[in-house]
Amino acid sequence: MAATTQIPVEEYLRTDYSPDCEYVDGEVLDRNVGEKGHGKIQKRLLGFFIRHEAELGVWALQGWRVKLGERHYRVPDILVVAGPEPNEEVLTRPPFLCIEVLSPEDRMSRMQRKVADYLAFGVSYVWILDPQRRKAIVYTDRDTLELDHGVLRTENPTIEVPLSEIFD
Repeated sequence: MAATTQIPVEEYLRTDYSPDCEYVDGEVLDRNVGEKGHGKIQKRLLGFFIRHEAELGVWALQGWRVKLGERHYRVPDILVVAGPEPNEEVLTRPPFLCIEVLSPEDRMSRMQRKVADYLAFGVSYVWILDPQRRKAIVYTDRDTLELDHGVLRTENPTIEVPLSEIFD
């Protein structure tokens, strides 16, 4: 098992990581990003939300820090807030939707911890997209659904994203 270095939250918040890292209980956690497949999925999803923000009544951003607790920060690949753009540098309230795109190095055990963190914080929907398998998993506090075709959906607000628009 690799040794980890603990740092204070103040140091995490004033350090510029590229790409941004997550922070959980004093430990800085790398995020797997950078592969073409990962980037293409992010680009398509963010483009979808940018095109439809006004009609959906949402605001979306890529790679924005979310403060889940005093020593707990996550950085979803994309997050969607119901309503207008929040006026804060680090989001402190639950977004409506968190989206994570798997990279080849990602492990589902680590992703499951992130999903659990998001849902416990009050996020309504979490989408995990796997570009290699061309599948998506939708998590809510009530349900888990795996899709390999069809449409990713949310309610209140209603969002519908065809998987073909993401993976093709």
